[in-house]
Amino acid sequence: MEHANQLPNAFPWRTATVVVGVVAAIELVALIGIGATRLAAPLRTHVTAAAASHKALPTQHVRRVASVPLRPLQARARLSVLVLNGNGVNGAAGAEATSLQTLGYGASHSADAPRHDYARSMVLYVPGYVQEARRLARDAAVRVVAPVDGIRRAELRGSQLVVVLGGS
Repeated sequence: MEHANQLPNAFPWRTATVVVGVVAAIELVALIGIGATRLAAPLRTHVTAAAASHKALPTQHVRRVASVPLRPLQARARLSVLVLNGNGVNGAAGAEATSLQTLGYGASHSADAPRHDYARSMVLYVPGYVQEARRLARDAAVRVVAPVDGIRRAELRGSQLVVVLGGS
């Protein structure tokens, strides 16, 4: 029968584990450092080039873009609004057109929309009247504002803005 040989001294497992852990941690830190320098080199080149090109521009020639509109907002009385009934409720477009005239909007025309199943009301605008359309949407409590699409110029009756009445 064979017996296991006993080591004369107990092996210091805890000490060996701590030493191996410290060596692994040092290797990890070294690898992270090498990886960071490899990744930072292209970024450093890009930042240096951007800084050099920025210094090359004279500061007195840099123009700031103004956030003010290019033209003033048209008065409500100068705008013509076409109100289309897109919800199928009789008289809804006429009532809305009258309401817009009491708010100060100019000529307001009313008609039926090509279909009567619009889920939401919307304000449409011809090119150049986006600011006025946003104001009209705010005045009429409408959330959707978009450019006119699918309506011919003749159908607009000279209006710059269109309100399509929907279900809500």
